[in-house]
Amino acid sequence: MEFLTEADVRRLLDPVQVIAAIEEAFRLRYPDTVMPVRAQMKVAGGVFLIMPCYDRLAHALGMKLVKFNENPHVPESHIQATYILFDADSGGARLVIPANYLTDLRTAATSAVATRLLARADARVLGIFGTGRQARAHLRVLPLVRKFERAVVTGRDHARARDFAQEMSAERALPVEAVYPRTNAAESDVLCTCTTSHTPLFDGRMLRAGAHLNLVGSFQPQTREVDDYTIQRSRVVVDTFEGALAEAGDLLLPLRSGAISRHHLLADLHQLLSGTRPVRTSPSEITLFKSVGCALEDLAAARLLKLPAGTQPR
Repeated sequence: MEFLTEADVRRLLDPVQVIAAIEEAFRLRYPDTVMPVRAQMKVAGGVFLIMPCYDRLAHALGMKLVKFNENPHVPESHIQATYILFDADSGGARLVIPANYLTDLRTAATSAVATRLLARADARVLGIFGTGRQARAHLRVLPLVRKFERAVVTGRDHARARDFAQEMSAERALPVEAVYPRTNAAESDVLCTCTTSHTPLFDGRMLRAGAHLNLVGSFQPQTREVDDYTIQRSRVVVDTFEGALAEAGDLLLPLRSGAISRHHLLADLHQLLSGTRPVRTSPSEITLFKSVGCALEDLAAARLLKLPAGTQPR
């Protein structure tokens, strides 16, 4: 059994390769994948998640264990994850890694897959709600699929958002500005919500025509990052129907209130990638990708973690 460190994972996982691996997995292998809806256990201080996946065609088996901390001492510790890659024949553990970076990267890479397919080709402004790990990952990864000219970020603490914007501007060589929610919603061509908010972050009436949204923060039936009107205005894609209809409060709450019907969910990621369900049909439409996190994404990324010959884990 091999063990890698978080530093190993950062060194070995290339964002471009992760995007390609997730796209291939959903396009070609998703229908043959065994992937139960993740188990959620309420534990002291948060929620514990268990996410197994067996990719039959790749003959790959893995599982992620995640603790979501509701009130962490350090904001960066909201999520703590571990990944185990098994030998699919024997069932023995083959690789064990801390999976915080893997989770951040695979989530942003999945948003990038959806963005490449749904966002307008002329998208120039990237909007981010949040200043944590997922916000950072999306600012690093989304520019790989669209040529953004600037980015805007919004956080609960505007001073922290300004510091985050300055840090990311220096790192990415992309102008990043801290703005208030109204401005973010009104100016973004691609808008990513990467927060732990339980209530809508902005007024859906402010969204500009032709925008694309990636909703990645909320993953429980009672929590949401956008309001009913945002969902009503949008042509909606989900990562998986099973996960979305079990966990995505952004969709479940308007479904329960009658604001939308089940037919409002147009496609899952496999259907979008395979071209069986068209979603964006005009430049003025608003498109929305709701991700609650999917075990196939983790497995696709973990399978890339192969050390070069003669290299030892650090």
